[in-house]
Order: sequence, then C-alpha cells, then structure tokens
Amino acid sequence: MSAQLIDGIALSQKLRAEIAARAAVLTAQGKQPGLAVILVGDDPASHVYVRNKVKGCEDAGFYSLKEQYPADLSEVALLERIAALNADPKIHGILVQMPLPKHINPHKVIEAISTTKDVDGYSVLSAGELMTGLEGFRPCTPYGCMKLIESTGVDLKGKHAVVIGRSNTVGKPMGLLLLQANATVTICHSGTPDLGVFTRQADVVVAAVGRRNVLTADMVKPGAIVIDVGMNRNDEGKLCGDVDFAGVKEVASHITPVPGGVGPMTITMLLMNTVEAAERT
Repeated sequence: MSAQLIDGIALSQKLRAEIAARAAVLTAQGKQPGLAVILVGDDPASHVYVRNKVKGCEDAGFYSLKEQYPADLSEVALLERIAALNADPKIHGILVQMPLPKHINPHKVIEAISTTKDVDGYSVLSAGELMTGLEGFRPCTPYGCMKLIESTGVDLKGKHAVVIGRSNTVGKPMGLLLLQANATVTICHSGTPDLGVFTRQADVVVAAVGRRNVLTADMVKPGAIVIDVGMNRNDEGKLCGDVDFAGVKEVASHITPVPGGVGPMTITMLLMNTVEAAERT
C-alpha cells in the first residue's frame, strides 16, 4: 500500500490563515507585523525567493519592506542599514537573502541582526537558545518539517528519528527540534559508513543533503515517516528531492512530495516567526 502524502501546500495554507488572523489582531492594536527583506546582487534564484517572501507578507497583512542593492554594496554599508532596521519599531523581522557577494562576510551580517528580529533563526544566539531549550526563533525549514510531522498525528515520544545531513541551517537544528519532541535522534552525514544501517531502524527519516536518491526503498523501515528536504533536478530537468520517491512511497506510511512538501512550509514558518516577533514586542 502506498504511503499517505503529507501535503505541504494544504498545511501551509491552513497555517497562513492562522498567521493572517493573528496579524489582524496585532494591526488592530496598532502593531502591524513588519518584515524587512534585503537583497544584494542579481542572483536569479534569490530574486524568486525574495518575491515569494514579499508576496507572503502582503497576503498575510504584514508590512513588507524590500530593499535591493547592487552587488558592489560595501559590507560597512550593509551593516549600517541593518543597524537602522534594528532600531525601526515598524520592523519586527529582518532577513538578508543569501548568498551574498564574496566580499561580504555572511556570518558578520547574520550576527548584526538583533536577536529579537532574527526571524531566520540563524544567529549564534538563536542557535544557543534552541540548544538550551529557551524561547527563540527556530530556523524556518526544520520548523516547517516539524509541523509536517505533527500533521501525521504520530507522537514522536520514544520514536527513533534519523536526520541525513548536518548543516547549520537544517540538519543540526532538525536534530535538536526532534530531541525537544522526545525522539531518540541519530544524525548521519557524508562520513557515515553505512547509511542504511541507521535508516532501516528509523521511525522517522529527514533527508537533507541535496543529493538525489540518497534514500532508497531498501533503506526504509516499513511504516516510517519520510520527510524530503532536498531540492534537486533529475535527468529530465524536473524538480526532485533527496528521496527515491517512487520506491520509498511503497514502504513508508507517510512521505512528503517534491515539490509540494517541505518547500511551501519554509516561507510560512518565516511568517510565523515574524508574527511571533511582533507579539513579543
């Protein structure tokens, strides 16, 4: 029997309706949620991402500020602009679209954003808050993955979760969020000698390495939940994930498709973090 699809589009729409309702309450109180998005340079993919983020803000009733700068913008000028936005009471979240031009240090930029406005959840302090269980902003993609898992109705307590990937933006925070939900967590990566040994024990697998077919049907425990964070292209140029979807869906109990799974959730959780930032002020 084929796995049940976890519909990221439908869940995203439901959550965005809730976000819009919360934003309307804040706006009525004179505190409209505001998100500033900064784009430096002309990376085509970044333009698409920024456009989608701005549209998401507008649809949710947020105040949206988009600022675009040429690729030769100095690091000092960018840091000065972030400082000004940190002090702007109309702005509750600041996002600087990555990647940045090579002459700008991304770590310096991320750390310049006020922790109260770090709605991407990428700063060292935000990572520390996640690590220690304090209330902070969770990185948007793993936060979205947790919402997708929750939507299955499966209680993670006592379950074994395997995360494939150890990036600072997805793999590591994903592991921490799963730990918070009382799962037993294993993080695998390029140095793991036999990935299947671990994934075949897993009740939940989150694949986030950016490599096609890293997880195949013979590597999945029957009835497992499979979350595919990957975004790749197959030989025909079509979008695909890290999971061999056709094979794995015949073994898993629940699986996210690509596209239409994790992707729609990332911007939704950015909006969620922004409305939470406004509620905290």
